[in-house]
Amino acid sequence: MVEQCVYLGPEGTFTHDAARAAVPPNVRLAPLDDVRAVYAAVERGDARWGVVAIESSVEGYVIPSLDALVAARNVVAVAEVFREISFDAFVPAGALGQATHVVGHPVGLAQCADFIATRGLKAVPAASNAAACRDVQPHEIALAPAVCGELYPVTRIASGVEDFSGARTRFFLITQRSRGVSVVDSRADASMIAITPRATGPGVLARIAQAFGDHGINMSSLITRPLKALSGKYTFIVTVDAPTCAPAMQAVLHDLMDHDDALKTLGVYVRSGQLDQGIDESRIAPGSVGREDSGDVVDHALLWGGVGL
Repeated sequence: MVEQCVYLGPEGTFTHDAARAAVPPNVRLAPLDDVRAVYAAVERGDARWGVVAIESSVEGYVIPSLDALVAARNVVAVAEVFREISFDAFVPAGALGQATHVVGHPVGLAQCADFIATRGLKAVPAASNAAACRDVQPHEIALAPAVCGELYPVTRIASGVEDFSGARTRFFLITQRSRGVSVVDSRADASMIAITPRATGPGVLARIAQAFGDHGINMSSLITRPLKALSGKYTFIVTVDAPTCAPAMQAVLHDLMDHDDALKTLGVYVRSGQLDQGIDESRIAPGSVGREDSGDVVDHALLWGGVGL
């Protein structure tokens, strides 16, 4: 039987490109209509593999995909792949007149905000960038990968319309948890863990972070996701520079369980690259202050000036 890998379609999406890089050529690639369908197909065993976008270097984590990974009972990430992201603008072949709307995946629309704003276009979300290009209407501009110009009856009107050049998106290769242990690369050096404290209050996050620090494990990323419909209750999703099988990592996880934290491994994989190799000072939040600043500058930035109501 030919193995199958499902991805967010149609053909020509960034996820399609990532899927081609993530699996061997003999694996059949099958597009699906939305990310939830990708997770569901893998969880049911309809496909051995799935590829999902998990993080953008511009917009951060792809929240619907991350939430689906947390919620899936029988899915785990076993590899990551990065792809460079650039958007071209397309209109239907032979289209006449002025476009009033722009269509694309919500993350793509956010990455091309300047292009949209300067043209006064109304943004309309699509299931994927390739779907936006495939279905683009005469009054619309579609934002999509360059390859879509070869796949669909459209005309390219601009190239590289993203706000920030050099953007990358990180994708996960997912499979059933029951297969996860056998397919995790022996060189794995990173893990993503969901940690849900049952007891909340002051110092909970500090305690979790200290557990990793006490055992020499670097925590490279942390994001909070709310427990649905429970105000002030969160799951902490951490990415760390160690596989779950490492003795130090196992010690951390035992420490957390001893504090009655609920744990779930979302992925174990070989780190294939960092989203950023260093800090570009121009990308730091405007108005930030540091050790070189003092006096009124610090007071203004940190609101230390006795603000009254």
